[in-house]
Amino acid sequence: MGYFILKALAPIFVILALGYWAGKAKLVDNANVAILNIFLMDFALPGGLFLATVQTPWAGIVKQVPLVAVLTLSMWVVYAIVYFVSAKVCRKPLGDTAVLSLTVALPNYAALGLPILNGVLGESATTSLNVAIAIACGSVLMTPICLMMLEAAKAQASGAPRLPMTSALPRLMWASMKKPLVFGPILGVIGSALLGAADLKAPELLLVAFKPLGAASLAAALFLTGVILSARKLKINGVVIFSAVLKNLVQPFIAWGIALAFGLDPVIVVAGVLLVALSAGFFGVVFGNRYGIQSPDGEGALLVSTAAFIVTIPLFIVLTAPLLQP
Repeated sequence: MGYFILKALAPIFVILALGYWAGKAKLVDNANVAILNIFLMDFALPGGLFLATVQTPWAGIVKQVPLVAVLTLSMWVVYAIVYFVSAKVCRKPLGDTAVLSLTVALPNYAALGLPILNGVLGESATTSLNVAIAIACGSVLMTPICLMMLEAAKAQASGAPRLPMTSALPRLMWASMKKPLVFGPILGVIGSALLGAADLKAPELLLVAFKPLGAASLAAALFLTGVILSARKLKINGVVIFSAVLKNLVQPFIAWGIALAFGLDPVIVVAGVLLVALSAGFFGVVFGNRYGIQSPDGEGALLVSTAAFIVTIPLFIVLTAPLLQP
């Protein structure tokens, strides 16, 4: 158990550390990462997410609806909690709140999902599908919320008149939907449905063409996150500690409660809990950087959650292990 956890964490910390060192050593201009950001957010991640969804059989996607419910509800609940604490209690700016909320609510499915599930449930098409579904849920059902908030914050910063939410929401939704990171996985889901209806598989040439982007997305995201963090002075405060505890300890129990309330199969319960128990994801910090928004709380939560993950994920592996026993 200890070995596969270490095996899953090793590339995360190594690539983050390399990005951090490259920024500190000025091998990369950590104050100007626009080119890296464009490659990651507009090409690598959208291509990787499209690949993950389009090659997933439509029948398999339909069977994953219970898992989708567990993941989505647990993410939305935590997003709402963090939003309320940041915006209403701590009076943080909208952009800062958007980054922090997505960082805490959206687990690091892309980097940690497959190694952890493979280690616990075994390597199979089902575990790969579980992770692909989790990534698609985060991309389609979570990131547009953050992007809409960042678009609104950008409009506020530019001095644009504030529109009523009923008028602004369609425009913000459309602005979010035009982002490659959002329409990439949506196109993949549509493609999967059309291929399933025609009883076809995704063309091999298409999969080969997009495979390098998918392979590059994880390393690029982690390296860019390290570079971004190297330019910041990380501050550990009450909001950061609260966010890390909420992410690493409370959110998995929320997912567990939802799964039990639905009376789901034990394997789905374990998959859902362990996916949600992953550390905070890097999307929020990277999105904020793309919009010129720095969130010290979001960056601190990302760091603390990732470090605490070494301790918290073994806890949930042990707690859920009895569910897999015959």
